[in-house]
Amino acid sequence: MRPDHVIVMGVSGVGKTTVAEGLARITGWDLAEGDQFHPQANVDKMASGVPLTDEDRWPWLRSIGDWISAEAAEGRSAVITCSALRRSYRDLLREGRPSVRFCHLVAGEDLVAERVAARTDHFMPPSLLHSQYETLEPLEADEPGVRVPIDATPDEVVRRAAEALGLERATAERAPTEL
Repeated sequence: MRPDHVIVMGVSGVGKTTVAEGLARITGWDLAEGDQFHPQANVDKMASGVPLTDEDRWPWLRSIGDWISAEAAEGRSAVITCSALRRSYRDLLREGRPSVRFCHLVAGEDLVAERVAARTDHFMPPSLLHSQYETLEPLEADEPGVRVPIDATPDEVVRRAAEALGLERATAERAPTEL
């Protein structure tokens, strides 16, 4: 069986980690948090309220791609979080990796702004959210993947994502409890 690699994408605060954790529990696949691949300089830049440039993002995206390639070489499937805001970023992540597909978590800026404002444990300040929406190029029909609205409970969003991706359904006791 060929490995499968699902990148849960979207702007900061949309629930990428929660959905990715839910999908990893459902499938038993490895899980990687894309933010862990950022060099410290990127984290420091974002924490100070400065948006990343493409030059900041390319090495980060290549690191994620290298990790996916290593997983594929070992025959392992995985779920990865990554904002993947532009099509060119997604193209780089897919380059030479036919197993990659995307789960784009979709929500309006007002809903996500409420969530981001309530977070206390993340380096990304609320002030950068609008710049992410300005950068966002939504997943298009000719790209491998699905778009999943997050206007529901976390359990329902994970269920929607799993169903849209053709993965096993989550059981109530294995689904996450909050986004």
